[in-house]
Amino acid sequence: MKKNKKTLADYMWIISTIYLLLGLFNILFAWLGLLCFFIPLIISASGGGKKYCNTYCGRGQLLNLIGNDLKLSRNMDIPKYLRSKWFRYGFLAFFMTMFLVMLFNTYLVFSGDNELRQVIKLLWTFNIPWNWIDTSIVSPWIAQFAFGFYSVMLTSTILGIITMLLYKPRSWCVYCPMGTMTQLISKAKYNPNKL
Repeated sequence: MKKNKKTLADYMWIISTIYLLLGLFNILFAWLGLLCFFIPLIISASGGGKKYCNTYCGRGQLLNLIGNDLKLSRNMDIPKYLRSKWFRYGFLAFFMTMFLVMLFNTYLVFSGDNELRQVIKLLWTFNIPWNWIDTSIVSPWIAQFAFGFYSVMLTSTILGIITMLLYKPRSWCVYCPMGTMTQLISKAKYNPNKL
């Protein structure tokens, strides 16, 4: 039996891993995470549907690798409520609210109303000091955005890992905010009556 030839898309998990590691050493690398935010939306809006999620998402591949190859997943079915529309749309709304709060905090630093807070906020709750990195080479608001965005990316990765451990490896993908947004874009573009 012939093995399938690996493509560049099969190694996107490496990019996700490198991104998370780079953020540990220099928080300013967090800006690269915007690619993971805009590329899926662009692909979906230009007719690619959920191609990014299904083929290129490094986080999904990383969860698959940890869950299947390293056998750390229980491989249980994800509960129905996590698959439901109300949960997926509710989580998207919550996630976007947290994203807007992060942008507002960045604006406050930009306007001079707040000082730079060098913390990573895990699970939107726990502040972890991250002040060993010299951010004086950039404006404080640039660093503030990096801290906020890295917090979002790290939190979503942790949620993905927890879900992967409890259920099937790519269970996070069922309620991932980016996946929900790309699905909404696809429905709006091709099936507006199904929204």
